[in-house]
Amino acid sequence: MSTLIRYGYAPFLLFGINGAGIALAATGAPKAWLLALLALAVAVSFAAERVLPYQESWNTSHGDLGRDTAHALVNETLILASVAVIPALAAVIPGAGIWPNTWPFVTQVLIAILVADLGITLAHYASHKIGVLWRFHAVHHSVTRFYGLNGLMKHPLHQTVEMTAGVSPLLLAGMPVPVAAALSLAVAVQLLLQHSNADYRVGPLRYVLALNEGHRFHHLKWAGIGDVNFGLFTLLWDHLLRTHSYDPARRFTSADLGMAAKPDYPTGYLAQLAEPFTRSTRSD
Repeated sequence: MSTLIRYGYAPFLLFGINGAGIALAATGAPKAWLLALLALAVAVSFAAERVLPYQESWNTSHGDLGRDTAHALVNETLILASVAVIPALAAVIPGAGIWPNTWPFVTQVLIAILVADLGITLAHYASHKIGVLWRFHAVHHSVTRFYGLNGLMKHPLHQTVEMTAGVSPLLLAGMPVPVAAALSLAVAVQLLLQHSNADYRVGPLRYVLALNEGHRFHHLKWAGIGDVNFGLFTLLWDHLLRTHSYDPARRFTSADLGMAAKPDYPTGYLAQLAEPFTRSTRSD
């Protein structure tokens, strides 16, 4: 079972769950399939973390499970709601767009993923450089363990900033609703994989795909050290920005995570929502 998780977990989510989502979206299936596939992905993610954990202690709540669940529910609802409002947005966007509607559906989804990846990566990068953005992004960097739900442990306003940066160019291009639905599922799956406590392997693809092996370096808590590996789906833009970092010998514990300059960062859900409005929070 451990071998199956180590080498099969990532392909199952990347190709199995996403592939099913793309196939269903292409047929115009009801949006309920999105929730069903997402629920399956979450269940598989939690099972994989328990069968083959990177850090056993990260499978135990640090008093953060309820808070992380609240973040996940709110932010995933925002992602799903953004799909629902696309027809209304399309009605007010001038022009017919340049979307390649005649191309194979899977190609359209891959284009959406790459474009969204660029926008989200740049917004993420900016959030480490611009003070007002960091105040909201700091919520995500307050984590002291690395597991599936961390991916959606974000301030909803910062989640909105990132998604706007990623999706706006697609909306202007005329992205269809089914493509947006498949993209929203891919985002949720990617966040699960990227923050997973499962000790899975993808071989040389760890230098191309933005998965947990590389993303742990982004969560190092010391000033400047975590300013690497900003990509959501890929590390292509990090290689171009010269922000890619990876050391196969490095091991992580909770002592490496969080914010060194803010060890007292609020841990409650409502307190974290309010924190960006109460005081400055440095990126270290």
